[in-house]
This record gives sequence, structure tokens and C-alpha cells, in this order.
Amino acid sequence: MAIDFEKLIKNIIVPLVVNPNDVLVKIISDEGDNITIQLLVNEADLGRVIGKGGKIANAMRTIVYAGASKENKRVHIDIDSYQF
Repeated sequence: MAIDFEKLIKNIIVPLVVNPNDVLVKIISDEGDNITIQLLVNEADLGRVIGKGGKIANAMRTIVYAGASKENKRVHIDIDSYQF
């Protein structure tokens, strides 16, 4: 059963942010065993997603990496913000 990384990341991030409608997760590239995912959030929510010292971002990456390792894949997550 393939893991839907976009849905997984969105389910982790949406409860953390003030503007959940502004969360955008998309797969930029899926080449063989390497997957690159871009996470875009409202600029006001960027600190909430990264967390103090990057703890929340690292925890999210750990969860996604664990799922990817079961499928013998490597995932790279880019976190960025945009203004409305």
C-alpha cells in the first residue's frame, strides 16, 4: 500500500497553523526512489510549522522518513511561506 505523503504532511501541519486553508503540499519531483515535497504555509504560520529550534519540522520529517523507508524511498521536504 503506497503512502500518500501529501495527505500525511497536511494532516500533521493543519492542526498547528492559524490559517489551515493556506497550507499547500505538493510533490515537486518523484524520480525513482527520491521524492521532493514542497510545503507552503502562510507567512504568519511559518514559525509554528518550524517550531523552536526546528523541533516541529524535524519531528514531521522523522514521521515522513519512517513511512518512506518502508517503501525504500527517500523524501526531501522543503518548507517555505508565501504572503496573501
